[in-house]
Parts: sequence; C-alpha cells; structure tokens
Amino acid sequence: MQDAVRRAVLASGIAKRATRHTFSHSFAAHVLENGSDIRTVQELRCDKDLARTMIYTHVLNRGPAGMQSPADWLLGG
Repeated sequence: MQDAVRRAVLASGIAKRATRHTFSHSFAAHVLENGSDIRTVQELRCDKDLARTMIYTHVLNRGPAGMQSPADWLLGG
C-alpha cells in the first residue's frame, strides 16, 4: 500500500512527504472536524483501543467558541 501511496503522491505533484499514515491521520481529523463522535472514528479506523483514536482529538482544540448548541443546528447556524 505504501508504494501505491508514494506513486500517487509523486503523480499528483505534491511536494510534501506523504505516507499512508498521513492519509489515515487526515481522514480521522476531518471526520472529527465535521462533527462525528470519537467512537465512530474509532470504528472507521478499526482502532481496538480508544486511546489510540483519541490522539486525533487535538484538531478539536477550538475552546468554547467551537461549541455549537443543538438550537444552532435547528436555526441553520
């Protein structure tokens, strides 16, 4: 798989180093940023230990301003 990722990165013209771990990390971070819960991410990544999945929660360090009320969702916020 790593060889396929390396070829795809080279073909895309991406200048940064990227590995399959890069994609796995990005996937987990984006899923969390888009509102999925940590258990869903754990299941999607096939992580046996939740602590392993929890390393991706650093993307959520937005403080209180990052919280949304369910009322915001109802009102289109």
